Amino acid sequence: MEITLGQVNRMTSEAFAETLGWIFEHSPWVAKRAWTARPFQSIEQLHRAMVRVVEEAALAEKLELLRAHPDLAGKLHMTDASVKEQQGAGLDQLSPEEFEAFTAWNRTYTERFGFPFIMAVRGQTKDTIAASMRERVDNEADAELAAALREVFKITRFRLDDLISL
Repeated sequence: MEITLGQVNRMTSEAFAETLGWIFEHSPWVAKRAWTARPFQSIEQLHRAMVRVVEEAALAEKLELLRAHPDLAGKLHMTDASVKEQQGAGLDQLSPEEFEAFTAWNRTYTERFGFPFIMAVRGQTKDTIAASMRERVDNEADAELAAALREVFKITRFRLDDLISL
């Protein structure tokens, strides 16, 4: 389904949250709070409003948002959008050995940071994703929180661009 920016600007708060609530994985609170920034002149302005909501959120809410994301190459609790994004990067076609390695990296990462490894996988391959996982697991906690949020912001921009036309 594709909608226009004009339709977005005319939505009630409830319709806005229902239509855009999935953009930030299982976190409709982002859309609910961004609705007040209407009208939006561009998709970029809409995205900036949503990003600002996250940036201004309490740490607990940010962590909740990050924890709502599925493990890369995982099989549980994935939204349709996440399934498509991961398929595009070939994460649905891992060998048993590769799947085992991704599972181990995900576990190590989550144990270290308290949320799953997040990466905007559009345009990536399983090899570039694996390399990023190995690199980022050594980050300091604050740096990785910032990196994970930057990746969420990339993912959500892709999703908005796919959903909304001018």
